[in-house]
Amino acid sequence: MREIILDTETTGLRPDQGDRICEVAALELVDHVPTGRHYQAYVKPDIPMPEKAFSIHGLSDEFLADKPPFEDVAAEFLEFIGSDVLVAHNAMFDVRFLNSEFARIGAPPILTDRVVDTYAIARVKFPGAEVNLDALCRRFNVDRSRRTLHGALIDCELLAEVYIELIDARQTALSLKSTRAGRGDGAVIPARPQPLASSLTEEMRAAHIAFVRTLSDTPLWAEWLPEEWDEASQS
Repeated sequence: MREIILDTETTGLRPDQGDRICEVAALELVDHVPTGRHYQAYVKPDIPMPEKAFSIHGLSDEFLADKPPFEDVAAEFLEFIGSDVLVAHNAMFDVRFLNSEFARIGAPPILTDRVVDTYAIARVKFPGAEVNLDALCRRFNVDRSRRTLHGALIDCELLAEVYIELIDARQTALSLKSTRAGRGDGAVIPARPQPLASSLTEEMRAAHIAFVRTLSDTPLWAEWLPEEWDEASQS
């Protein structure tokens, strides 16, 4: 199954009031695994860049002055995304901007039935919690150190990792190591490259040991993890 992670950077929030796309990016997943294929283009928006938008993504009028207009990159972008499912965070924002650009050049719009919104998934999965991309990266221990400013391709790369966590795709094989996913082509689903940070506090750990001591003088834990047991017993 092919899916496309999608993101845009824009001059503002309202395409219906003249705001335009200034960067577009897309990243390919096959069976929820990034393939390394991606598309990215900076776009000259033909309107001045507002200071507020510049402070978010750092794309200046000078930088974008020699970039192509959207109509010159549209065909290549559409070829890359094909007819596959599109995955984006707060997806309707990106879809509205893309459809506004497509309308200008007479291209058909993106239909919402092919779009997956990770923001909506996160709101259901973590009700009441902050679910912007930065917050989800923190929750899933996704390294965002390279994201000093918003950027469409960087955000696609981060969202790909967040999306895999959101839909529990790393658990498909129910294994702690890389396994074959039962596909005929021998594709491999990678295990989590780094474990999530433990949420166990020292107080919780001590309370657990105290409870185990009430059950047995020689618990199995002491046999399997003797160093940890001895250390905890002395604390």
